[in-house]
Amino acid sequence: MLELAILGFLADGPLHGYQLRRRIAHLSGHARPVSDGSLYPAITRLVNAGLLDRQTEPGASAAQRHTLTLTPAGRTELLRRLRDADGLDISDSTRYFTVLAFLSQLPHTADQHAVLRRRLEFLQQPASFFHEGECPLSAEETGDPYRRGMLTIARATSQAERSWLRGVLD
Repeated sequence: MLELAILGFLADGPLHGYQLRRRIAHLSGHARPVSDGSLYPAITRLVNAGLLDRQTEPGASAAQRHTLTLTPAGRTELLRRLRDADGLDISDSTRYFTVLAFLSQLPHTADQHAVLRRRLEFLQQPASFFHEGECPLSAEETGDPYRRGMLTIARATSQAERSWLRGVLD
């Protein structure tokens, strides 16, 4: 998802590495902070693959700054990753929110809606964090107040998201 976030933010325009890092950190939040040790190798991979251009500029002090821009191949790859989002990109909330953050980059509403329909189908499947044997437990069936809280929050979040998705898709 880091590479998707890099491509997505650079689709909005050129950025310096530190600007990109801050935007990604704000998108992913405190739960999954991005480190320099993962960001800069990802940038290097994307540059080596021809998906990004890196221009060196003089910095305010002795350090040079690198401006990153998306190449045409990078835009094509961004659109492919968005259009083909499936599996964990749909079922994992953080990964899905990264897809959702850049979904408007897809030029065709039909492609956007196909991704949203995959998410809606996932959300309509019965799910629970806790099971008794093979049977999922509902909030009302668990005796633990904290597990009940988890299930209640998850149910409300899922209902709100399904409602939003149906509204967008109608």
